[in-house]
Amino acid sequence: MPAKAVMIQGTSSDVGKSMLATALCRHFSNAGYCVAPFKSQNMALNSYVTVSGGEIGRAQGVQAEAARVEATTDMNPILLKPKQDMMSEIIVHGKHHLNMTAKSYRNDFVDEALPIAVEAVQRLKESYDVIVLEGAGSPAEINLKARDIANMKMAHAADAAVILVADIDRGGVFASIVGTLALLDEDERARVKGIIINKFRGMKELLDDGLEWLEQYTGIPVLGVVPYMDVQIEAEDSLALSALRLKRPKDNEFDLDVAVIQLPRISNFTDIDPLMDEPGVGVRFVKTVAELKNPDVIIIPGTKNTIDDLAWLRAQGFEEELTTRDVAIVGICGGYQMLGQSLYDPDFVEGNVDYTEGLRLLPIETTFVGEKKTVQNSGIRFGTNERLTGYEIHLGRTKHTHLCEPFLLLEDGRTDGAVVGRILGTYFHGIFHNRTFTRQMVNEWRIYKGLAPLDAAVKSEKELREHAYNVAAEQFEQAVDLEKLYEIMGLERVATISE
Repeated sequence: MPAKAVMIQGTSSDVGKSMLATALCRHFSNAGYCVAPFKSQNMALNSYVTVSGGEIGRAQGVQAEAARVEATTDMNPILLKPKQDMMSEIIVHGKHHLNMTAKSYRNDFVDEALPIAVEAVQRLKESYDVIVLEGAGSPAEINLKARDIANMKMAHAADAAVILVADIDRGGVFASIVGTLALLDEDERARVKGIIINKFRGMKELLDDGLEWLEQYTGIPVLGVVPYMDVQIEAEDSLALSALRLKRPKDNEFDLDVAVIQLPRISNFTDIDPLMDEPGVGVRFVKTVAELKNPDVIIIPGTKNTIDDLAWLRAQGFEEELTTRDVAIVGICGGYQMLGQSLYDPDFVEGNVDYTEGLRLLPIETTFVGEKKTVQNSGIRFGTNERLTGYEIHLGRTKHTHLCEPFLLLEDGRTDGAVVGRILGTYFHGIFHNRTFTRQMVNEWRIYKGLAPLDAAVKSEKELREHAYNVAAEQFEQAVDLEKLYEIMGLERVATISE
């Protein structure tokens, strides 16, 4: 029997769709169902590499983990990664397809993309018990609706019950719900079977009158009011950086001050998340030299366009700060490439410049090629027996220009990265998610500063993620009318242990 399907759509972007979809995936998994996430079209610079080497949106990779299933490209068949102004890389079933402007994508590619997405969700429906679909932005953008393949077209294709989610934290929640419903076509509105108000802080009793009015006015049940979840689950895109700035430490508030350069085309910034969990470590995202101040560590993260972001970094004045300060520096992926001697782009893969001088802090040179490397990988940290895991997503091929200490010895005998003094570069995204390694790095930085090291014992990344998924599911279960949810999905109700 084809899977039952539920779709989380929002009144706007960043209302918490990904978090709720993740919570639902873990809930249904806990209930014993084989569940798969799905998002037809994702625009994000935070991506995930499947076991087979396919690149999908990070949110769907995380949701697959929450569902306890292996992520596949069917779960996010179309991924758009912004590359330059009005230009994105189009990834189809995990592989580079082409680069395209927004106008060309809308006019020329959507008709090709729609059947790809429909076929993917149909395959999932034949292989799983439950499909949790996630929409994108709002289903009621009048200027986009005719070409929108991320919302109602997918709900129809999957025969999904739609749950409309609104963010009360930003205000105007009732108007956003009513306005969205008013702009939907009749058959689209009929798909909306429930409403969830998300990110609530305060006393729910103060909302009761409004909720009663909303149900009477719309004829659609309010399934629940979900509290603001302070759960450590990776964010999907750069909108989340606004929230991260709220954690910006004050002067001398933390033992260690870590500054992350917020490149214009920053990608996979979730690499930094584990540092925020470390005791005594403050993490700041900085865009200007004035914001840099006097950090103990500077991190240059990944980027969708290394050469353009290196030019931006220089224009902002960061080069002098990086090359003259006594500071620990970590470069990840594009940041690693920038730390080298030279960057060659003979086929103009990254842009219209065939050669760029690097920051010359590591003895490496990088050449960009047309074939992207996307792979989960592991290696032994040089000089230790510690195995580290991560994933690679890059067009560059990097080699050492002269002998230096590599960062990792890979399983196939090759090496990754380079270490010179207090400067480290690596292609491994997710390197700080190796929690024991991260604690070791923090202790190295602390000792250099004259501080006592922290206890070396830490919880593993798997333990922390499992806890986060279960907390999200439990909070969802406590806030939502599950009986009604199962009823509108036509699904047999199964209680979970947490209930």
